[in-house]
Amino acid sequence: MRLFVILTGIVAAVSVLYKWRYKLMNAMLAVSFLRRMAVSISMNLPSIRKNILPSIFNETSDSTS
Repeated sequence: MRLFVILTGIVAAVSVLYKWRYKLMNAMLAVSFLRRMAVSISMNLPSIRKNILPSIFNETSDSTS
C-alpha cells in the first residue's frame, strides 16, 4: 500500500510538471543566474554547437534596405 501511494505521488508530480512545463521554464529562465547556467550548459553540448549555431548566424536576410 505504501508503494502505491509513493508511485501515485510521483505520477501526479510528473503530470503537473508536464502540464506547467512552459510556465516553469519561463519562471526559471527569468532568473539571470539560471539563464546563464542554461546557456553555458547548452553551449557545451556538441550537437547544439554543430547544428544550431551555424543555422542561426548564417541565415540570409530577405529584407532590402
